[in-house]
Amino acid sequence: MKNHELLQIIKDRLGIESLNDMQRRALDAWKSGGGDLILYSPTGTGKTLAFAICVLQALKPPMQQLQAVVLAPSRELVMQTAEILRLLATGYKVTPCYGGHAVSDEKSSLAVVPDVIVATPGRLLDHQRRGHIDLSGARLLVLDEMDKSLELGFEDEMRQLMKRMPRINRRILASATVLEPVPDYVRLHNPFTLNVLDADALPADRITVLQVMADSKDKIDTLRQLLLSLNGGKTIVFVGYRESVDRIFQYLTKQHIDAGIYHGALEQQEREQAVAMLNNGSINVLVATDLAARGLDIDTVEHIVHYHMPVSEQAYIHRNGRTARVDATGNAYVITAPGEHLPVWVSIDASFTLHPAARMPRARMVTLYFQAGKKEKLSKGDIMGFIAANGGIEAAAIGRIDVRDHYALAAIPRQHATDVLKSLQSAKIKGKKVRISLLK
Repeated sequence: MKNHELLQIIKDRLGIESLNDMQRRALDAWKSGGGDLILYSPTGTGKTLAFAICVLQALKPPMQQLQAVVLAPSRELVMQTAEILRLLATGYKVTPCYGGHAVSDEKSSLAVVPDVIVATPGRLLDHQRRGHIDLSGARLLVLDEMDKSLELGFEDEMRQLMKRMPRINRRILASATVLEPVPDYVRLHNPFTLNVLDADALPADRITVLQVMADSKDKIDTLRQLLLSLNGGKTIVFVGYRESVDRIFQYLTKQHIDAGIYHGALEQQEREQAVAMLNNGSINVLVATDLAARGLDIDTVEHIVHYHMPVSEQAYIHRNGRTARVDATGNAYVITAPGEHLPVWVSIDASFTLHPAARMPRARMVTLYFQAGKKEKLSKGDIMGFIAANGGIEAAAIGRIDVRDHYALAAIPRQHATDVLKSLQSAKIKGKKVRISLLK
């Protein structure tokens, strides 16, 4: 595929006018060499699109045979990557596989062999062992967030998967942090390394790091004052422990701050809904563990708050990478208790003086929950038309719509919530009654 054809596809399907420098260099390296590509690029610079266009270049015409496998360490990253590949690779079957939803749904999807599988290592290995998919014919392998995918906790699964993909002849390894050495079982062949971690205009250069001094070891009231000083900007608060996440969330809720919660003990659907509500404007604040530091597709986060310091510099980089994405700027706030010392890798730009407002503005949207989704043949267009026709509000007032396998979410203005929900209760969508409620 010629570059101008590829750029037209990206513009038409993703609305992106041009590739950035890193993406152009990655594509040129992939097209000019016959070996593997190792890509080191900061969080928020578009690595997913960079390797997705390389995959698109490598695919042969659809042949009902597995051609490429993309492995990512988290469910969220799998879903994000699969969506981009689906938009770009029209005519190809792209199937995501990850834990947290029914194996039976994935088994049905795998019955017709996909051209591309995007999966977490454990889930893909489980499907292979059950006989749902034959991996032996795959020729292209992508390891996204490879520093995480290849760490010791995944080693056994990764070794077994590599043995089941003997015909892989090209590989792409992508990460925001350098991994040395790459394990031998990956079987790298003539790799070209593109490292732009030290390039100009890194996301870190667009992030202002501000220190917030707490009055006591318990930082929770300082956090409240900080959030009230930010006047409702989209914010992620990173916390070190699940129990602390729960405690902070409950406290903020009592303070009438529209917040959501994200950690590994929640069900997958609960985590998906929290991210969707932050994206669609139904909550202002997401309180999360470091699980939210990688792979989440969250638009225009203005503020990152380090309530607890992360355990490593790498984790700190990934947390801050949730803001200042692409060409945007952002702020990171480090709340420091009396006597608490900052790690050497935290560089403070300035102190932040708290000026809390009397209350935080309410989130401008609320979220409608539809108990039906893709598997029930509902689309974004169906939901948009249904709300506009029956809810008493114009289509232009309806916010973001997310459709999952068995449920869907739609954002509507908060001031219309009661009337819209009442109007929709008695209406049918595509001739069927669907349970609709407000998502809390």
